[in-house]
Amino acid sequence: MAEVRSFGPIRRLRSDASFHVLRYSKGRRIQSGRGLTFWFNPDGASIAELPMDDRDLPFLFNSRSRDFQEITVQGLIVWRVADPEKLADRINFSIDLRQGLPLGAPVDQIATLLTGLGQQLAAQYLTALDVNGVLAEGVAALQARMEAGLVGVDRLTAMGLEVVNLRISDVSPSMELKRALQTPTFERLQQQADQATFERRALAVEKERAIAENELANQIELARRQKELIETQDANGRNQATADAAAHKIAADAEAGRIRTVEQARADMEGARVAIYSDLSPAVLLGLAAREFAGKLQTIEHLNITPDVISTLLTDFVGRSRVQS
Repeated sequence: MAEVRSFGPIRRLRSDASFHVLRYSKGRRIQSGRGLTFWFNPDGASIAELPMDDRDLPFLFNSRSRDFQEITVQGLIVWRVADPEKLADRINFSIDLRQGLPLGAPVDQIATLLTGLGQQLAAQYLTALDVNGVLAEGVAALQARMEAGLVGVDRLTAMGLEVVNLRISDVSPSMELKRALQTPTFERLQQQADQATFERRALAVEKERAIAENELANQIELARRQKELIETQDANGRNQATADAAAHKIAADAEAGRIRTVEQARADMEGARVAIYSDLSPAVLLGLAAREFAGKLQTIEHLNITPDVISTLLTDFVGRSRVQS
C-alpha cells in the first residue's frame, strides 16, 4: 500500500517494491514503475497501484454431475499481475490521493473473475460424468482440465493476468450421498470383519478342542500309567510276600530241624541215662534219688527213716560185702 504525505499543496507518494505504480496527469500516463517515490500536485493527478506479488485465491463451489448429484470442489488458484498497464486499463486500481488506499476492490474483482472461470470449467467437466465416474477419476483429472482452461489462457493474458498455479484439494459429493456411497463398502468391510471374527472364534474353538483332547489324552495316559504302576506294585507286593513266606518257611524248617536235633539229642541222652539206671540196683537208685532230692531241698527239718528202708539198705550192704570177699 502506498504512503501519501501532504506538504501544503504538494504531496509526496512512496510505494513498496511489491507494487507497481502508474501516475497519470490530465489523462496521460506520465510515470510507471515499481516502488516509485515522487512529489505530485493532486490537482489533475490520478495514481493507480497494482500488486505484483503472487496472490492465493482459495475457492469452494458446488456443481452437479451428469446424474444430478451435488459435487463440492475445493482448491486454490495462485495468480499474479503479468502486465500492470494492461490490467490497469481493464480494472480500476486507483488510490485515494490523501490516504493511499484503493478506491475500489480490484483484487476482489479479479478473484470473482478467476473463481467464475474455474467454476465454469469444473461444471463442464462434472456434467459429463456421473458421480461414480467423478470419484473414480479423482482430483487429478479435474485439476488438469482446469489448468488447461486457466493457465496461459489468451483471455487472461490480454487482461494482463497470469495464473501461476492451480491445486484441487478435494472433490466430494454431499454428506448424504457420501454416506450412501460408503454404505456398500462399509457393509462389505463389515462382512469381512464378521467373517474374520467368525474364523478367529472358530480357530479359538478348534484350539480349545485340541487342548481339551490333549488334556484328555494326558489324563488317559496318566491313568494307564497309574494302572501299570498299581499292577507293578501289586506284583512286587505278591513277589515280596512270596519271598517273605519262602524265607519264613526256610527259617521255620531250619528251626524245626534244630528243635528236632536238640530233642533227638535230649532223647538219646535220656535213653542213655535210662539205660544206665536200668542196670543199677534199687538201693543205688534210691540213693541217687535221695541225693537228687536232697539237692532240691533248702533245709531239712525232719527225717523219718522206716524199718523197711533200713532193712533194704542193710540187705544190699551185706550182699555187696559178700561179693567183695
